[in-house]
Amino acid sequence: MKSFLDQDFLLVNKTAQRLYHEYASELPIIDYHCHLPPDQIAADINFRNLTHVWLYGDHYKWRAMRANGVNEEYITGNKTDEEKFAKWAETVPYTLRNPLYHWTHLELQRYFGIHEILSPATAQKIYADCNAKLQTPEFSVRNILKSKRVEVVCTTDDPLDNLAYHQQIKQDGYSVKVLPTFRPDKAMNADDLAALNAYIDQTEVVADTAISNLDDYLKALKKRHDYFADNGCQLSDHGLEQIYAEDYTDSEIATIFLKIRSKKALLPLEISKFKSAMLFHFALWDHEKGWVQQYHLGALRNNNTRGLTQSGPDTGWDSIGDFTQGVALSRFLNKLDLNNQLAKTILYNLNPADNELMASMTGNFNDGSVAGKVQFGSAWWFLDQKDGMTKQLNALSNIGLLSRLVGMLTDSRSFLSFPRHEYFRRLVCNLFAEDIENGELPNDIEWTGKIVQDICYYNAKNYFNFDKQ
Repeated sequence: MKSFLDQDFLLVNKTAQRLYHEYASELPIIDYHCHLPPDQIAADINFRNLTHVWLYGDHYKWRAMRANGVNEEYITGNKTDEEKFAKWAETVPYTLRNPLYHWTHLELQRYFGIHEILSPATAQKIYADCNAKLQTPEFSVRNILKSKRVEVVCTTDDPLDNLAYHQQIKQDGYSVKVLPTFRPDKAMNADDLAALNAYIDQTEVVADTAISNLDDYLKALKKRHDYFADNGCQLSDHGLEQIYAEDYTDSEIATIFLKIRSKKALLPLEISKFKSAMLFHFALWDHEKGWVQQYHLGALRNNNTRGLTQSGPDTGWDSIGDFTQGVALSRFLNKLDLNNQLAKTILYNLNPADNELMASMTGNFNDGSVAGKVQFGSAWWFLDQKDGMTKQLNALSNIGLLSRLVGMLTDSRSFLSFPRHEYFRRLVCNLFAEDIENGELPNDIEWTGKIVQDICYYNAKNYFNFDKQ
């Protein structure tokens, strides 16, 4: 019987162990999509305690605690940090076979050197030991990032953000590149007219541009897109249920915009057309600048009205959706490709039933100009675990080129989430190693090791060209 979380954790055979330890384990990390708060990096804070760094904002843990019967007061409520941690420690033993069990103990090992299993019996000592370490200079957020060999972090930022924290980090000469990502979803959210009108008003102020029509709005947003580029941005991102690709005319969208500003209710088709037009404009700007555009597709958000009202968005009330993805995605990518205006693109899928759809769709628009120009991105959110990652990697292997995948990302708000890269790398090594030992691939460790290194690091390094910053 293997020991839990030993050096060969997840590695299924000797070949996997060799691939991981000799080729993958020491590679740097390029985390090209996350939700880390740049203000905390700029201030180089030390977290108050383990609850602060571990449980604040982590809806994965919150969902598990609710499922375990923990009252909301101990999750997003007013109980003390120590009381909240105690409830998490009570929950952990019940997370067996949930990825949280692995992530929790990986993070305790990798950051704090703690090999004990977290439970009510060990909680007090683990909490005290971690809290003491968190107060030391080695555990400031900048040093946490450096300790895991992180080279690049790309945060997720609204177009109206002034990026002052990114500017400060750069001025400080911090060795880790912390770059913004342009996330304009609020700028096109015609489902909520009040919120969209408030956003347009705010855009007018931030862009210092009077907005009386659609052209003015696009010019103001383009000004922000340019501003992001001036501050090192090289990626955009969208979190959408699905791609919007309705046919429309410019005059139709101009009329819809005026209707939005007059606060008149839109028809469903008008909402879809407005979103389609805005997505297309954003994509053209991304191509013009040579950015990489990312589309996170398939989340059904804010399912629980009572929970949403009590705790707000992004607090654990979302799920996998069953949206129809293929036709609109094909139309959208094809419209951009027709005039050779399709930027490098990464598609992330939340419904595993669509894995093969996404893997095959990318192949329609790889034109030979860039290796892996259109990517089927790594398993995301609910699929960011052993089974989900393996299914995504297999779907890509079967239909596309796994060897050109740009690797893993944390998609996390936590500074302790970087062992997810390790988890991914171990699984990649397993896939190749099993095929080698089964005689399905040649026993060429040197070449296979190079492919593993490319997937884990070098493909991303070449694809994004962050060295230019």
